[in-house]
Amino acid sequence: MSTNLRSAVGIVAAITVGGLIAWAGSDGSTDVGSVPVFALCAGLAYAINWLAFIPANVAKTERFYDITGTFTYVSVTVVAVVLSSDLDARSLIVAAMVIVWTLRLGSFLFRRIRKDGHDGRFDEIKQDPLWFLMAWTLQGLWVLLTAAAALAIITTSNGEDLGTLGYIGIAVWIAGFAVEVVADRQKSAFRQDPANKGRFISTGLWARSRHPNYFGEIVLWVGIALIAIPVLSGWQWAVLISPVFVMILLTRISGIPMLERRADERWGGQEDYERYKATTPVLIPRLTSPGLDRR
Repeated sequence: MSTNLRSAVGIVAAITVGGLIAWAGSDGSTDVGSVPVFALCAGLAYAINWLAFIPANVAKTERFYDITGTFTYVSVTVVAVVLSSDLDARSLIVAAMVIVWTLRLGSFLFRRIRKDGHDGRFDEIKQDPLWFLMAWTLQGLWVLLTAAAALAIITTSNGEDLGTLGYIGIAVWIAGFAVEVVADRQKSAFRQDPANKGRFISTGLWARSRHPNYFGEIVLWVGIALIAIPVLSGWQWAVLISPVFVMILLTRISGIPMLERRADERWGGQEDYERYKATTPVLIPRLTSPGLDRR
């Protein structure tokens, strides 16, 4: 199958999956006129990325890919809040959670690409317009699937008190967010130390998990899914795909597999790296104190 055909199939698949989630999430959503707010937010997620693709394709640059993802998350969340009626504490808390997470991660990624100058994942992709368009379309789908449970909470016409499960979900989100933030800061500090140039990090949270930041991200979206459960009905239950999608994306597609492969290429065969890899869980942090804390 040619690259163009694969890209075209990928674009159609991304739009189809997004359309199905938009339809399911709209069951129980408040409306603007006759259009569900959830569906409007889904369409906006794609529209923003398609518009951003135009100048990015002309300039053959991926520099604004991550910041566009950030803008998309914030935009769909704000639109959901503005267009939904009878917002309750659950909706406002979840909206704040999504925006806080988005701005924190988006600024982190944008600073990283400014420092590195480019994102190696796009070296080939940006040379082919259709392939590049698929990447932007997939980002629209990524935003929609990841935020689906949150959008269902904000746009639902079935308001409920937070209750016990809601408070549990908030606690889970806070724990996941804290782990992600601490892990990212530890890795940034490690990289900024000239003494660590060419080395891998295995201190702090990274001594307990090889990818603690991804663990934190999965956990925080599980928290939002828990908060969503009391207000879901009918086809809306499909939005619980959110944490499942995040987990599959990070553990099977673009996160851990890619980073593990790069690490093996760079440090594979080194005694300290092989020991670290053999004794440190890939994702779920171990609770016991690490026997070794090497770099």
